[in-house]
Amino acid sequence: MPQIFSRKTNRLPALSLAGSVFGGVLAVFLVWYYFSPEFYEVGYAPEQPVPYSHRIHVGKLGLDCRYCHNWVEVSDKANIPPTQTCINCHSQILTDSPRLQAVRDSWATDRSIEWVKVHHLPDYAHFSHASHVNNGVGCETCHGRIDQMDVVRLVEPLSMGWCLECHRQPELYLRPQSEITTMGYQPPADYIERNLERIRKEGIRPPTNCSACHY
Repeated sequence: MPQIFSRKTNRLPALSLAGSVFGGVLAVFLVWYYFSPEFYEVGYAPEQPVPYSHRIHVGKLGLDCRYCHNWVEVSDKANIPPTQTCINCHSQILTDSPRLQAVRDSWATDRSIEWVKVHHLPDYAHFSHASHVNNGVGCETCHGRIDQMDVVRLVEPLSMGWCLECHRQPELYLRPQSEITTMGYQPPADYIERNLERIRKEGIRPPTNCSACHY
């Protein structure tokens, strides 16, 4: 009786198994990459109710980050400035600009401007701005060159792995307290040695245990 299938068909089970394994590995890799914060969150730049340009205010006019976000050194959260902060200048400057109508409306009605949050952390993750700023972590480290942005965008993934990179080797990221808000900061050649000495003297020990950020 003649054979219905040729001998080559004996390879099909092995090829099917190999294809399944390869397809599974490829699927895991694609999910790992395309579903990671580095891919789908970095670059997020939502439109805001007021077209506030950090490039003009910080880069051109030299406004210090702490003028608007004045809680960063004492609070877990970096506050969004109240309308009063805007009016301090814009009661005298660009008082009729249509781009600032939302600011004037907010001031007249005593209703807060509904800014759109750019940097999101999960509810189960705790992050203290004060702890980081007061121990030598600059604004630029997490937020990027904000002084070059007309529209604020997310430049770092803010993932657990990204945070742990700094916590495990803080000497690579710390800067002097006087340079915390400096944009484009260039560390000296011996900055690692200086940071290691500071870490030793001040007892800076960034935790890497789960309960440090999840509690």
